Amino acid sequence: MNTIRTSFNQVKKQFKDYLTPAAIQQVCRDEDYVFRKRLLGPVETIFAFCIQVLHGNTACTAVRHWLGSEVTDSAYCQARQRLPLAIFKKVLKQIASNLNEQVSGDLWKGLRVYLIDGTTFSMPDTAELEKTYSKPSGQKEGCGFPVAELLVMVHWSTGMILDLCAMPWRQHEQSKVSELHPSLKKGDVLVADRGFCSYAHIAQLFRKGIDSVFRIGSRVIVDFTPGRPHTLRTNGKRAQKGMPRSRWIRSLGKKDQVVCWRKPVKKPDHLSTEYWLSLPDELIVRELSYSIETPGYRTEKITLVTTLLDSELFTKDDLSDLYLIRWRIEVNFRDLKTTMGLDILKCKTVDGISKELTIFAMIYNMVMSIRYRAAQLMDAPPSRLSFIDILRQVCLFGFVVPETVIVNPYRPERWQPRVVKRRPKSYPLMTKPRSQYVIGDDTKA
Repeated sequence: MNTIRTSFNQVKKQFKDYLTPAAIQQVCRDEDYVFRKRLLGPVETIFAFCIQVLHGNTACTAVRHWLGSEVTDSAYCQARQRLPLAIFKKVLKQIASNLNEQVSGDLWKGLRVYLIDGTTFSMPDTAELEKTYSKPSGQKEGCGFPVAELLVMVHWSTGMILDLCAMPWRQHEQSKVSELHPSLKKGDVLVADRGFCSYAHIAQLFRKGIDSVFRIGSRVIVDFTPGRPHTLRTNGKRAQKGMPRSRWIRSLGKKDQVVCWRKPVKKPDHLSTEYWLSLPDELIVRELSYSIETPGYRTEKITLVTTLLDSELFTKDDLSDLYLIRWRIEVNFRDLKTTMGLDILKCKTVDGISKELTIFAMIYNMVMSIRYRAAQLMDAPPSRLSFIDILRQVCLFGFVVPETVIVNPYRPERWQPRVVKRRPKSYPLMTKPRSQYVIGDDTKA
């Protein structure tokens, strides 16, 4: 029978190139975290949590199979609760920093590029989680589960997670996106869809020296006519409808121009008045538009706004190709939610959910690092290597670069309609608490 010592030594070997006991102990010292010597200290707890998530976020009762029969599921849960969230986040930052050094030369036009987007995940139906994250509207009391919004920032080429944060799903993404800005550096480029495009967000990034490439929202009027008139809201009067509010400066080509955006009169609710007043009154940005002719794409026309004004260094085709890369984050979400199981988390407290998300990011970054190193050996783009194949090999052999990896074929003309082939079960949805159902109920819920 394995003891916790022998089992832990086997687990430790799997993470030797990415996460070491010395690194975790150093983080505890940096955070002034004092702990008692026990079977499940900070090192053992984090390694056990990583193994649990790596194998499909399995039940806590299965952890004893990796750490030895001396550990019970209750002791393991208590150990996770004792360890502060700051320790988990600091370890994630350390792993992300080390992995970013590996891809320091993987640049776009000499610049670091990151993609950002939001997705949702579900969690257990507890009062604490429902109060913090809330449930979708229309659900009856005692039915359904709390849902949260997850903001994720990933590297444009490798897909490694730079930072992430959770928020109530009813809250707008721009209200929390500034929490991820400290992870960026001066000279970086952030690419996102129209949900992140606003004067306030672009100005926040610009004052920190960070460029942006966003898709413009459908309500913003963009006119590429040279010298065209514009209108502004002044003295509390509404701007004239049907006219752009940006001031035309110069044309850079067909449907490519430099304009001046003025700060809106109304302040966003998530910004303080002092901070809003500190933002510049004007921004010089570049607007460009192009058409999508690839079969299968829902969007036929895309209009972008960016602070990359040099049309010779950053051509219109370069920017359109860069925004097309933004779709890769949707594939990253598929790997996280469907393949790894982040779609439904299992912790029953807000603190536990944050720790669980952090561990998911750790494991995901390690697997993506393995994929990046394998791609270098095979001289292939990392996005072409099968994520699930890498994950399975890591579960079997640890975090070592595999000798063979499935390479997905390059099929640019292939597209998948958003339909489901397999039929779901014909059971009805729960419309009242389970305790109210009786044996023989026609609904059979």
